[in-house]
Amino acid sequence: MRLLKLVPDDTNIKFLKWRMPFFIVSILLIVGSWALVMTKGINYGVDFAGGQEVRLTFEQREEAPIPQLREIVSGLGYGTPVVQEFGEPNQVSIRVRLPEEAEATPGAATEIGNRVISTIESEYPGVRRDGNDTVSGKVAGEFRNDAVLALIAAMFAVAIYIWIRFEWQFGVGGLFALFHDVSLTLGMFALFQLEFSLQIIAAILAIIGYSLNDTIVVYDRIRENLKRFRKMPLPELLDLSVNETLARTVMTSLTLLVALIPLLLFGPASLFGLTAAITLGIFVGTYSSVYMAAPLLVWMGVTSDSFVPDESVTEKQEKIARGEA
Repeated sequence: MRLLKLVPDDTNIKFLKWRMPFFIVSILLIVGSWALVMTKGINYGVDFAGGQEVRLTFEQREEAPIPQLREIVSGLGYGTPVVQEFGEPNQVSIRVRLPEEAEATPGAATEIGNRVISTIESEYPGVRRDGNDTVSGKVAGEFRNDAVLALIAAMFAVAIYIWIRFEWQFGVGGLFALFHDVSLTLGMFALFQLEFSLQIIAAILAIIGYSLNDTIVVYDRIRENLKRFRKMPLPELLDLSVNETLARTVMTSLTLLVALIPLLLFGPASLFGLTAAITLGIFVGTYSSVYMAAPLLVWMGVTSDSFVPDESVTEKQEKIARGEA
């Protein structure tokens, strides 16, 4: 029985032939993404924009009906709520975004929280009220800043790792590829005004991990081929390396998409943003490994001698004695 091969063994696609047009397109996409972020802004969820938080305990249940609660609260017109377990399995925290007029009206936020609680009590009698508090925009803003700093720290930590693992040019290439992936993801959320919450931070970190994994595989093969094919022009060597890892890249991406696309099309609305971000990240992460991370090595002066250690004085003298110099 023959194994199914999506990518033939003798694949020889000239990826680097089109590196300049694709690089220009990528730069335009990055600029366009940040232009959308600056002009349209990000639609921050309750986690990052503040809102009203109510805490409830379902004393007559062992577990809180979280999916049903999310559907009930969504019908009140306050956007997509954040409903999660809080402490015991029968305790929940529900956060809703406050309308602009509620922020300037004393007591309006508490009234919104009371409405959420009374609606739930009508469906589930015997619910105990544990809290009805307002999450200020200032606290949410600090939370948002901490999340952004965490993303930046993760990206630079990845770049430092690649720098140590390979050479500084590889670290710059990897960092630029990650910046490209994160920028396009933020651009998508600004363009479609999808809600940006803690779930999306987790999705972006997953994108960084996937893109890093793909880039490291390509870089490792490039380094091996730099040692094996000393006289091969660098663009040809990069094409060879990408083609040699192409089967692995395609299979990994397709395996992930098989799980993500049904979730994207038929999954719950609360997971749509997370799934959309990771799905986009698979495409842009694979693309950036080929057309961002690899071509930058050409422009930053990586050569066939980049991984050849310098000869010591003794080694040079021995080569001269053997007549090899």
